[in-house]
Amino acid sequence: MTAEDLEEAVRLAVETLRRASGPAAWQARAGSLDWTCWETAEHLADDLFAYAVQLGLTVPPLDVNVPFAMESRTPGGPRNAVRADPAAGVTGLLQVLQSSGALLAAMVRTAPPHARAHHIFGPADASACAAMGLVETLVHVHDLAGGLGLDWTPPARLCARALARLFPGAPGGADPWTTLLWATGRAELPGRRRLTRWCWHNEPPPHQQ
Repeated sequence: MTAEDLEEAVRLAVETLRRASGPAAWQARAGSLDWTCWETAEHLADDLFAYAVQLGLTVPPLDVNVPFAMESRTPGGPRNAVRADPAAGVTGLLQVLQSSGALLAAMVRTAPPHARAHHIFGPADASACAAMGLVETLVHVHDLAGGLGLDWTPPARLCARALARLFPGAPGGADPWTTLLWATGRAELPGRRRLTRWCWHNEPPPHQQ
């Protein structure tokens, strides 16, 4: 996957989230998550930021998370390094999200072929980092859309590319968006139960190793 794929996903996400009603709506729960919509958007921005900085690490040790201070501001809330200033409102929150996406896209675009980002699901090259950021964006905007009362159906080709890169074992034949939601524990597929545990595979295809 490419920086352009990620940029498209973030652009569509921000355009969709801008259609939400007033600030009070952002205190609703985000879909099936226990977090508010505001917390979920901050978490998404934090994910994108984290993948970017991990990809930029060159001084050993390389198999650890970059030690930015992280904290949860509410019981059970996400532990983030990135926060939006509440005084800036929803406009500021979406700027934080967009800028984190732009940072990851820039790192994906400029990272050398040998660069690897530490991740619990295995070392990630630039393509995997783009795919991870894209998946986080697509599925967390799905969560947000559920809480904010918005429609969200991302392009099938982006979903298919993400599945091919990170979920090579996902079943074929179904709509790629529904399959991606199933692969991340958010939907059922015919004949397949909703997943309660899942992971993706960062290892590149054999011809790219």
